[in-house]
Amino acid sequence: MNLNIITESPEETKKLGKRISKLIIPGDLIAFYGELGAGKTCLIQGISQGLEVQDYVTSPSFTIINEYTGKIPVYHFDLFRLNSSEEFLDLGYEEYFYGEGLTAIEWAEKIEDFLPNNHLKINIKFSNYDKRTISFFPQGDRFEIFLKELIKIENFRD
Repeated sequence: MNLNIITESPEETKKLGKRISKLIIPGDLIAFYGELGAGKTCLIQGISQGLEVQDYVTSPSFTIINEYTGKIPVYHFDLFRLNSSEEFLDLGYEEYFYGEGLTAIEWAEKIEDFLPNNHLKINIKFSNYDKRTISFFPQGDRFEIFLKELIKIENFRD
């Protein structure tokens, strides 16, 4: 099962992120896919706002990982500038993947072999300046349940 949601503005994308945040539990991992500028960071900003992160969430393009404090920690990876999987191994990724927070990874296609069996794959495509198709692909039982709950929330969204 998968789900496609269309948003028509950055504000709608952030609102979707806030709704997603209601379903996040410690240890969750979300792998983001999409072209440069597709809206990955925008969706992560909404999720982080829903998790009560007070800092402004930006894409950690130069540091690779930003850590934020909220209801649970948010570990935001941006792998755009990653040149090899060896660089990724040097980050000590396991403490993030199997930690007590949410791990959100932009450009996850660069490290697919390292992703745990249970994670949520989100692919974002844009068709014009503001309109996005956000596709959810659950990987593992945890995220099959997650997606069913998200569908319920989406059916009753305001």
